[in-house]
Amino acid sequence: MADVDRFETPLYTLGEAGHYLGLSKTTLARWAQGYEHGAAIVTTVPGQPRGSAVIPFVGLAEGLVLAVIRRSGVPLQRVRPALDRLRRELGLTHALASKALYTNGAEVLYDFAEQQGDTPEARSARQLVVVRNNQHVFTEVVDYYLHRVEFAPDGYAQVIPLPRYEDAEIVADSRRGFGQPTFVHGGARVEDVLGLFWAGESLTTVSEEFGVPVNQLEDALRVATYQPAA
Repeated sequence: MADVDRFETPLYTLGEAGHYLGLSKTTLARWAQGYEHGAAIVTTVPGQPRGSAVIPFVGLAEGLVLAVIRRSGVPLQRVRPALDRLRRELGLTHALASKALYTNGAEVLYDFAEQQGDTPEARSARQLVVVRNNQHVFTEVVDYYLHRVEFAPDGYAQVIPLPRYEDAEIVADSRRGFGQPTFVHGGARVEDVLGLFWAGESLTTVSEEFGVPVNQLEDALRVATYQPAA
């Protein structure tokens, strides 16, 4: 296994990254190109040909956090000021892809909400934080995914759980297959596994070939053929 440059190597098109995260290409493009007249909040690699890969691994990690926030019912335009504060407080360019987000992010968001009072932005930030054992932590939906991210020694994500699956465990791993989605069970790329099925082999044969349970194959097929709404 060889690491790709998680910050500078473009690995995913907007469409691919959106599909992996359960987002439309249009939504992800807004986040990557500037959201609601603000700065971009998903990293891209500039200067790439139109339609080619533009999002590095760190951008996919940022997109995961935003997708999970969206999934929790918090409007991104409302929580954007809190995310800006988070980036400043943590002092990191890629705060949404950092281990510091998991360890300190909830406290920063809570402090932001307290300082803002009863504004819509403060209420949105509070929706992401709960009190547990006298500490401010992320809500269950957000915590579930952040807890499963694996971080490299530099403190930034190197393995990302992809959120659209119900039975299959699918991750993007910067050390494997150029960050393309892979099955945790068996370690094969999703594209290669499903390719054998689409070539005419039965799910049973594919399962035996790659060591992936049939129910996970069915789940991966469901995700592969479903297009999320805008």
